[in-house]
Amino acid sequence: MPIFSAPDGTGLSYRLAGPGGPPVVCLPGGPMRAGAYLGDLGGLGGRRCVAVLDLRGTGDSEVPGDPATYRCDRQVEDVEALRKHLGLERFDLLGHSAGASLAVRYAARYPERLRRLALVAPSPRAVGLQLTVAERRRIMARRAGAPWFDAAVAAYESIAARTASSADWAAVAPMYYGRWDDAARRHQAAEAGQRNGAAARIYNSDGAFEPEVTRAALGAVAGPVLVLAGELDWIISPAVAAEFAALFPDGRVVALPGVAHYPWLDDAPAFVSAVGDFLA
Repeated sequence: MPIFSAPDGTGLSYRLAGPGGPPVVCLPGGPMRAGAYLGDLGGLGGRRCVAVLDLRGTGDSEVPGDPATYRCDRQVEDVEALRKHLGLERFDLLGHSAGASLAVRYAARYPERLRRLALVAPSPRAVGLQLTVAERRRIMARRAGAPWFDAAVAAYESIAARTASSADWAAVAPMYYGRWDDAARRHQAAEAGQRNGAAARIYNSDGAFEPEVTRAALGAVAGPVLVLAGELDWIISPAVAAEFAALFPDGRVVALPGVAHYPWLDDAPAFVSAVGDFLA
């Protein structure tokens, strides 16, 4: 996989896939999960060239000398270094989940560099938005009747109370997927080997986000912005996604039915249609 240098000298890896032409730069979430979990984004890589970055300390990227550089805002310059490495004056940027927080922080700092911005199931914390516990419970209740539902609901109560154990997080895992089938189980099982847990604890740490400053800066993002949410996603609802999109001068929201936090797995055709058409 190609390697380039971050401003602090850390070697960062990215994966290129798809047809020729300027790539869509893709930032993985987790937080701090190697980009392999994105796969080919449900076939999006068949329509557009994609450049999937392994954030520092994940995948084939090097571990930085200073762990403090795992913090989300400290990685903005890594994205800018990749833009320069790829020789792109302006480019399309896609961020998933916690990776969308990094994409938003990049957009706030370098709005003139973006052609289009796609935020897929984004964490809303970078802009100070959030789902209430009651809203999360209502979304989760739509899964009632599933064999794993009762255990997941009980686990969520521990998560909401901030007393969750690793077993609670394992029990709630099916809620991240529209279908808890073999493909979803394989995808979820791979997470342990792809995620840098120590880095994840730093990524969202104090100082990573300045919601009011970021919200104000997003007014300078002139290009189109897509915020895509699944109707079953308990991380960001379509209603909160609409609030997120409204922060941009040219923001729009797409809500996909039957889809949770990994929309390219839950409904690949709908995902590729929505995101591929937007990025065309």
